[in-house]
Amino acid sequence: MNRIERPGASEGGVSLSRISELAETEAEIFRRARPKSAAALGNGMAGFFGGVPMHWMNDWPTPFPILVDKANGATITDIDGNRLADFCLGDTGSMFGHSPAPVARAIRRQASRGLTYMLPSEDSLKLGLLLAERFGLPHWQIATTATDANRFALRVARAVTGRDKILVFNGCYHGAVDETMVRLKDGKPVNRPGLAGEFRDLTARTRIVEFNDLPALEAALAHGDVACVITEPVLTNSCMVLPEPGFLEGMRKLTRKAGTLLLIDETHTISTGPGGYTKKHGLEPDLFVLGKPVAGGVPASVWGMSEEVAARYANYNRTKQPGYSGMGTTLSANPLQFAAMRAALEEVMTEENYAHMEKLAERLASGLDKAIHKYKLPWHVMRVGARVEFICAPGPLRNGGEAETAHASRLEAAVHVAMVNRGVLIAPFHNMMLVSPGTTARQVDRLVAAFDDIAATLSA
Repeated sequence: MNRIERPGASEGGVSLSRISELAETEAEIFRRARPKSAAALGNGMAGFFGGVPMHWMNDWPTPFPILVDKANGATITDIDGNRLADFCLGDTGSMFGHSPAPVARAIRRQASRGLTYMLPSEDSLKLGLLLAERFGLPHWQIATTATDANRFALRVARAVTGRDKILVFNGCYHGAVDETMVRLKDGKPVNRPGLAGEFRDLTARTRIVEFNDLPALEAALAHGDVACVITEPVLTNSCMVLPEPGFLEGMRKLTRKAGTLLLIDETHTISTGPGGYTKKHGLEPDLFVLGKPVAGGVPASVWGMSEEVAARYANYNRTKQPGYSGMGTTLSANPLQFAAMRAALEEVMTEENYAHMEKLAERLASGLDKAIHKYKLPWHVMRVGARVEFICAPGPLRNGGEAETAHASRLEAAVHVAMVNRGVLIAPFHNMMLVSPGTTARQVDRLVAAFDDIAATLSA
């Protein structure tokens, strides 16, 4: 049944009626191409709440989730035999490709030696040195997710500063640390909508300002009660927002002046290079977090501390009341993580692989940009290293507030399904695309051609 749209209504510069036509056409094409998947998933998966193992599997805009048979390199094959050039790559979890050969070998080797035993392995002897060398901070700990790593790092920040508040930028950062689930509404901080079972006012312990606004940051820090600023160097948990010239340097100066620690989360921006955005741009965080891709797809994360923070934390531990710190999970720092991370850092996250990723990401961004201008769409393209995004609004965007208004949810959903039907998978959130070491020029050109075809249809 066709949705009745208000005459003249549009989203992202495209009429809602045209978007609805594309969405309905592409949804039917998707269904016809996947009879086995439809039979298995059309009514949900038995035994799982909501019909899926994890609720966000229902957030994909396809009529039903793609049921994967196998994935290798930058290609996914579903149970119906459809092959997709994968630019989602597990929403960064497989940034370096599916099952990189060195990581797969490390997993097989460790599998015969035990998967977890709450003790270090030989790989861990090398891993600590690799992390310090690669990312610049001297003291490290292992966790299982970036959310866990950030949560633990923020506990350290509060412990060593004696302060209870943290500061986030509107639009937040990736992950699910409770205190960051806030936003600005009409200039005032509020809990983000949709939080399940949240009974607290999260703004009581969080300050929130817009990204790229140094005066607002300075005013928020002037209270003297902020333990830590937690941020990505580029906002990626929204439509992508790059830092304006001088912003990150100004943030570092202001946090030092206020006695506030700075936590940089590079889980997404590790796309910039082997040492992340931090190393490439000479940032000097007190705390550093890297999750998802650091172990080549094995659940793992790391968080590091500067020499000064480590010394202050060691002193805090000597004087604090005995008892459980509330930090750490039993399966964290297991030998499978050590083996996979060592292989990823030594053999996968290499200068050579990053050069390949950078070259093809530039090819991708250029191709998308040409199509946008060709069809005179009011959109723009952003890139941070191997991470590319097209945004269905004029740009560049300056902060999280602008990024929120730039979303074109119906348009983006229709484009996503149309991409799948043309053999390309992009992330279901924010039109994000990643280039991996296994991505080929042919796959990039296929994505650009698909995008051009869809843009032509929308603008006809």
